[in-house]
Amino acid sequence: MTLVSISSNLLFVAFVCYLIATMFFGGAVKVSGSKTSASERRWGRIGIIVTIVGFIANLAYFITRWIAAGHAPVSNLFEFTTAFGMMVVGAFILIYFIYKTPLLGLFALPIAIIIIGFASMFPRDINPLIPALKSYWLTVHVTTAALGEAILAISAVAGLIYLLKNVDITKKTKQRFWLEAVMFTLVLVLGFVASTTTFSVMDYEAKFNYVDKEQKEKEIIYNTPPIFGMNEFEALTPGTMTPLAEMPSIVNAKKLTTVTWSLLFGTVLYVLLRLITRKSISALLKPFAQKANSQLMDEIGYRAVSIGFPVFTLGALIFAMIWAHEAWSRFWGWDPKEVWALITWLFYAAFLHLRLSRGWHGEKSAWLAVIGFIIIMFNLIAVNLIIAGLHSYA
Repeated sequence: MTLVSISSNLLFVAFVCYLIATMFFGGAVKVSGSKTSASERRWGRIGIIVTIVGFIANLAYFITRWIAAGHAPVSNLFEFTTAFGMMVVGAFILIYFIYKTPLLGLFALPIAIIIIGFASMFPRDINPLIPALKSYWLTVHVTTAALGEAILAISAVAGLIYLLKNVDITKKTKQRFWLEAVMFTLVLVLGFVASTTTFSVMDYEAKFNYVDKEQKEKEIIYNTPPIFGMNEFEALTPGTMTPLAEMPSIVNAKKLTTVTWSLLFGTVLYVLLRLITRKSISALLKPFAQKANSQLMDEIGYRAVSIGFPVFTLGALIFAMIWAHEAWSRFWGWDPKEVWALITWLFYAAFLHLRLSRGWHGEKSAWLAVIGFIIIMFNLIAVNLIIAGLHSYA
């Protein structure tokens, strides 16, 4: 068995452990009452033990893949996203031992599971680093940025729990609409997994020639029916679907097609869930959040941002600018990824300003935490998959 296969098996073990731990945290929430009971402590203790076992397996995957690749496994979307999911779990474990809140695990672990499931849909091959990535700054910049985002993700989990408990979903309000919109967004990520798996099973493949933004002719292979074509595309595989529209060279039409199929599959999946359960996703999850301590969730959300924001600042901006100067002789270049990192930073800076200066606690703070995570995921998914830039390595 090769080191790469061992690494993949360890990631699968971690994934299974997170699923099992989620069920134990669900048991702890179910038996919880006004006072911490022996059953709640027992279920919660088992849940965190299984989570730690999964995290150790996840960390072992990261290390073994690092050894196999010869560099930190954060150089493409599969590697970065799995590392991000691992760090979300690590951030949760840290917060759990501070606040001893099983409810946080019931919501945090499924987020990590979705992230790792999303990552598994990308190619897992280990390829040599391109020249631009052959630097120790790859490890320093990317891992620090991912860690900051992972800690910020915990603030969104706490905010989501707060909203599920306190938003009245029996009345047609803006809060109810936007809360369900957040749930719909999470289902869309599952749609990506479903669409990619479906076309992978079908072994779909279509080759095209196209002209990139540097006016060079290249070849690209689609693994999903091409809704959008690359700039000046020419079909090479007979009998396959013809793209409905041609995209300019700045847009990666292949990845835009993948995102579009994900939206379609995710929407169908969401509608099916609504038809089967006859409830909104928010209504299905609300009973689990009913026993939450709103003040505690508000505190966890703020603490996570106050820790995650400086870590994100260090990794995504300061280290990134130092590396950019070394690689491209400039600190800033308005690359799409750089712009969205700045937008994320400005948003969380505004979060802390509004919280500390304007007294935005409770529901307002919870909404900001959730919106911040949506910005992070937009950067991870849409910016990486659609817009061509210097960071389009995946």
